Amino acid sequence: MDRIIVRGNGPLSGQIPIAGAKNACLALMPATLLSEEPLTLTNAPRLSDIRTMTDLLASLGAEVTQLQDGKVLASACHGVINPVADYDIVRKMRASNLVLGPLLARLGHAVVSLPGGCAIGARPMDIHIDALTALGAEIELKEGYLHAKVAGGRLKGAVHEMRFASVGATENFLMAASLAKGTSVLKNAAREPEIVDLADCLRAMGAQISGDGTSTIEIQGVDRLHGATHPVVTDRIELGTYMLAPAICGGEVELLGGKIALVESFCEKLDAAGIHVEETKDGLKVKRRGDIVNAVDVVTEPYPGFPTDLQAQMMALLCTAEGTSVLEEKIFENRFMHAPELVRMGANIEVHGGHATVHGVKKLKGAPVMATDLRASVSLILAGLAAEGETVVNRVYHLDRGYERLVRKLKAVGADIERVSE
Repeated sequence: MDRIIVRGNGPLSGQIPIAGAKNACLALMPATLLSEEPLTLTNAPRLSDIRTMTDLLASLGAEVTQLQDGKVLASACHGVINPVADYDIVRKMRASNLVLGPLLARLGHAVVSLPGGCAIGARPMDIHIDALTALGAEIELKEGYLHAKVAGGRLKGAVHEMRFASVGATENFLMAASLAKGTSVLKNAAREPEIVDLADCLRAMGAQISGDGTSTIEIQGVDRLHGATHPVVTDRIELGTYMLAPAICGGEVELLGGKIALVESFCEKLDAAGIHVEETKDGLKVKRRGDIVNAVDVVTEPYPGFPTDLQAQMMALLCTAEGTSVLEEKIFENRFMHAPELVRMGANIEVHGGHATVHGVKKLKGAPVMATDLRASVSLILAGLAAEGETVVNRVYHLDRGYERLVRKLKAVGADIERVSE
């Protein structure tokens, strides 16, 4: 099993290109099930999760081809469609549940295994089920599979309000409602940029959608969708992660393709911590204002609030801040698993339920640590960039799910980092 070795070696300098968004691409790829015509995605990230979704779509009857070293995904689903999303593939990734809505819209029936993914909380499927049931689906859980069907074969437009602004459920509803008969309205919809990106793609395919980016989305169902070419939006979580690298260990780094509009709430916290962020013609430049990072309090919330997917990385920064910071996790109930590993590096962190109190220390020290999930993995690498000595991060396969060529990108700006195989 691979490990990543990081040695703290001072300030960083240079440029890091930011890839297309993993979470956007994983929602865009199942949209190919909605049409017989080709869907081409440009600016696609090269990640193991993308390969998993490719395998899943292939098992359903779609053809997916990687072009330009994987940065372009050309897909089509014009043949016989298999309505069964098998456990052996679905268990690897939470986003596999995003084939449920498109299969119901295209075929009128589907059998989809309950999904897997990072162990960061329950993330129940009932929100998805309620949303699709509102459109006329009948869904029953049997032996770990969701058996779904539509009476009459076609979903019907409906008004539905979600009890929580779930990103995945919003995406499933959007795709399903695009081919439903009549008008659908989704209230308390998720507002993330990835939702807007999916809506842009569906519109390019002929869908009639308005209100995306707000809490109320309206979809006028159409009889068919056609092919399209669509660029995947910039990954705001990769962007925020690499913005923290110079914030943690000094220097100045430009993140190519970055925009403040993607990470506004995150930038507000960086500003309060003493980190300067400015837009350039090519992206964002980030550097410390002084030698000290200020303690700040963070509460994770649905977009446009502070992203839960940047909480672990932000904690790494606050470990050496001046003063005491409190981080409150309001999205997932089990997302402080990185805290004990940071403590192994000399951090002073107390976790009580959904709150973590971080008392800043002068310096972290390198240590062997264990990655527990995707974002926790990269938080330990960020901490290692500024720690004294050598940090060895084990179980780094999580990283391959969400960070494209991480070692290469950090090396390019001066980090002392390497990936080794046992």
